Amino acid sequence: MPFQRIISLVPSITELLFDLGLDEEIVGLTKFCIYPADKVTHKTVVGGTKTLKFNEIQELRPDLIIASKEENTREQIEELQRHYVVHLTDVTTLADALAMIREVGALVGKNQEAETIAQQLEKTLRSATSDVATERVAYFIWRNPYMVAASDTFIDAMLNVAGFQNAFSTQTRYPEVTIEDLQASQPDLIFLSSEPYPFTEKHVAEFQAICPTARVMLVDGELFSWYGSRLLRSSDYFRNLRNEIAGLP
Repeated sequence: MPFQRIISLVPSITELLFDLGLDEEIVGLTKFCIYPADKVTHKTVVGGTKTLKFNEIQELRPDLIIASKEENTREQIEELQRHYVVHLTDVTTLADALAMIREVGALVGKNQEAETIAQQLEKTLRSATSDVATERVAYFIWRNPYMVAASDTFIDAMLNVAGFQNAFSTQTRYPEVTIEDLQASQPDLIFLSSEPYPFTEKHVAEFQAICPTARVMLVDGELFSWYGSRLLRSSDYFRNLRNEIAGLP
């Protein structure tokens, strides 16, 4: 029997579940699950991705919880596994994301819908890499302390898909970096992500002063880091971003 009471603890997967055609089955989500906006407001919020409210979860009586190794804490996942069926995802590459979409689709009885999304992603993201760029990018996710996305992250994988080189590819995960580290990395571009730290226009000058020869740009973090159906928007975004960098209309 298909799962009837699903809690998603992963914003990008929450959006995917809705896009697969689920609605009534989704009973709970996190405060960071913001898409689709017209549907998430009607669901129970069970805390943040790393600050779950176990009493709220218990009251919802879920028969399936979808979690992420990247976004949820090990301690909370292990506690949930003692009481519920938990499907744990682990995505660091585009291939992982496509496999996850198909796996989740099979799990919730939406195989064909998931396959359609996965095939469309394979086609569109492959076309997005047709014109490969060579710019070295420092991709910032946090401020005070400065933190970047390095190798072994989904962001790194999407930088490669978009045709960029990660200026911090010799490091792993999300290292703290100093001003001296940034200058030594000699990036052509500095990307300030919209999430998890909400970089805005006021931060551009700060980084421009550190690396006067680099171009500093604000970028949509969701389209670099969300690994569900939101990826369908990424290919056009990457193409427009590269055109903007190249000075094309």
